[in-house]
Amino acid sequence: MTVVVRLGNARAEWWRDALQELLPDVEVRLWEDPGDKAEVEYAVVWKPPAGGLKAFPNLKCIVSMGAGIDHLLADPELPLHLPVIRTVGSDLRQRMREYLALHVLRFHRRLPDIEAAQRRKAWDQIITPPAPQRSVGIMGLGNMGADAARTLVDLGFAVRGWSRRPKRLHGIKCLHGEDQLDDFLARSEILVCLLPLTPATEGILNRRLFAKLPKGACLINVGRGRHLVEKDLIPALDSGQLGGATLDVLHVEPPAEDHPFWTHPKILLTPHIASLIDPESGAKVIAENLKLFMAGKAVPDMVDLKQGY
Repeated sequence: MTVVVRLGNARAEWWRDALQELLPDVEVRLWEDPGDKAEVEYAVVWKPPAGGLKAFPNLKCIVSMGAGIDHLLADPELPLHLPVIRTVGSDLRQRMREYLALHVLRFHRRLPDIEAAQRRKAWDQIITPPAPQRSVGIMGLGNMGADAARTLVDLGFAVRGWSRRPKRLHGIKCLHGEDQLDDFLARSEILVCLLPLTPATEGILNRRLFAKLPKGACLINVGRGRHLVEKDLIPALDSGQLGGATLDVLHVEPPAEDHPFWTHPKILLTPHIASLIDPESGAKVIAENLKLFMAGKAVPDMVDLKQGY
């Protein structure tokens, strides 16, 4: 059996070596040096080039090196008959919990204003309400969203969740569907986007949605860059409708040097690190899923391609 790994940066060899150690009975090859492509039965990939996966005639399964699969669906020649496994796990959820706790608290305790006051040498004692009086809205209640919501509840925040389909989470008011979206938005002082990217959610973060939030609400996007209509963000910030934005994902990563998001005072960019998977922990999840698949057993992280996640 042969597995090919595609990452596209300096970590590729690290991933190959980590997977090879965990899958000693399988030959793990790099995408750039796959040998005989007919021998490759499994592909572990992130953002493969268009038509790249089609070049392996005997593939049995594709593994997305991350929770999302939009990078696969962007390939017009993706072999849609093949099963796809996404990569999630406790390490990714822990990293997302840390990231969202950090950035929700940053907005809640108005750290950007405190930092601005320091630059002015102003001793401004900014008073903020306690967390139970701050409403946080989580868009997307899958594994990551549900886990993040529970973490924020544990910190004391008043957390509400919204998803396309009904969900039930202890201690969290869950809303769903278009009919309940406006109610959800109206009480979201800090809005977190953790939705999967699908045709229904692309561009959902737009000027119409911003107008339904409380004035001065803050946005944290850790979903996908294409959830956000980028041209709508700065006008919402400059008008005061939004008080700030933290963006971990963008349409193009990294953005061009002249992109206005780099320098806008109310925008914090982080380089797609919210739950960045590393080979040491990620390879364990991938190897375990591949072992289950090869043995003909159920894989918990199998993707429904029709739903897009």
